[in-house]
Amino acid sequence: MKTTLAGHAKIYKTASVSTASPGKIVLMLFDGCLQRLARVEHGFGMESVVQRNEEIHNNLLVAQNILRELQVSLDMERGGDFSKTMYSLYDFLIEHLIKANIKKEISYVQEVARLVQEVRDAWSQMLDEVAKDSPSV
Repeated sequence: MKTTLAGHAKIYKTASVSTASPGKIVLMLFDGCLQRLARVEHGFGMESVVQRNEEIHNNLLVAQNILRELQVSLDMERGGDFSKTMYSLYDFLIEHLIKANIKKEISYVQEVARLVQEVRDAWSQMLDEVAKDSPSV
């Protein structure tokens, strides 16, 4: 039985997610959102109106779903002001993606991508700092 390259990639991805720490999973979600936003930006350059709208719409929906998943995973009871701030930020980002989808304007996507990248980089830095401070096994 032959496994294709795509099949191997799917197996690897599944294994990566199932063995990742919660912090790493959040990082993977940010990365997935950024990948979808890049596909949206690529979609704006497509010549066929049907393909362009489909590429933009479908990838915006996935990016919105990723942001909603990040939003609902916040611990509002123990997270204090941080969770409240992030909840509001996710609301803002999702609203911008909805506007991008309705108006088909790339500027909304670019702003969301910039903000998600900033949050992703800060999250990655925090994970690196925690790893440095944790005792090695």
